[in-house]
Amino acid sequence: MRLLGKIATAVAFAVILAILFATLPVKAQDRVIRVGFQKYGNLILLKGKGGLEKKLAPLGFKVEWKEFPSGPPLLEALNVGAIDFGHAGEAPPIFGQAAGAPFLYVAHEPPAPKGEAILVPKDSPIKTVADLRGKKVALNKGSNVHYLLVKAIEKAGVKYSENEPVFLAPADARAAFERGSVDAWVIWDPFQAAAEVATGARTLADATGVASNHQFYLAFQKFSDANPQVVDAVIAAIAEIDEWAKGKEKAVAEELSAGIGIPAPVLEIALKRQTYGIKPLDASVVAEQQSIADTFHALGLLPKAIVVSTIVRKSGS
Repeated sequence: MRLLGKIATAVAFAVILAILFATLPVKAQDRVIRVGFQKYGNLILLKGKGGLEKKLAPLGFKVEWKEFPSGPPLLEALNVGAIDFGHAGEAPPIFGQAAGAPFLYVAHEPPAPKGEAILVPKDSPIKTVADLRGKKVALNKGSNVHYLLVKAIEKAGVKYSENEPVFLAPADARAAFERGSVDAWVIWDPFQAAAEVATGARTLADATGVASNHQFYLAFQKFSDANPQVVDAVIAAIAEIDEWAKGKEKAVAEELSAGIGIPAPVLEIALKRQTYGIKPLDASVVAEQQSIADTFHALGLLPKAIVVSTIVRKSGS
């Protein structure tokens, strides 16, 4: 009987402990923010420098980095809640919003029109954008360069329907470009810079006067609503890396090249075409995004009309 009594007491004590620990709040240090990044833009610099981890430690958050080859798959990850924060160019958030992805625009970098371009092989007979009529042009579907192609050929008097887009991810597009399976490639840095250095690819046109090529920072809405102070801290960390990197492209490239897997000469070229100075979205930037969305919808590339302003985060909220 005494043994049974001791067992009963032990079980009761274990139950009480289980209930107690179940009702305690989760320790802050066990919390994680999952950040999606690409091999372009300022988030990869932030990852390489390690500043975000230091910024979030006082808030009890750790950082889990997840790499994506381009913006569209990053937006898919935001859609299903696989990441909490990320960045992309102009088009991916538009297609993501049309697909119902629950995210918010939280900030952007200034325009970087030289950071994306239409490339042709160095010995290509193609001399102008108008010469792309009827030609095979490789690009990442739904990415920022998709809009560049649309507007560049429109400016040259070529209809989108007269073009033959070949939708390929950057690595596959580079291979197709080098073996001559496509006539041109619309791509962004650092892939753009890498092709220039390795193959001597010639820039037919960059986005100057055609598209702004903004870099947008995006947050999963549930995470942003629950942790506004963490989102603000990420933005502050990006602002610090912007300030650190601006005007020091060569030194930054040499310091971070090995850690982020991009050769220093290529990274330096890309950094010189990048912009710095993270800001909240203002009315003019929202209007630009809305114009891009309307353009895609008019071409039948966007499944439904969207209103960009409805998913812009208010600062600190």
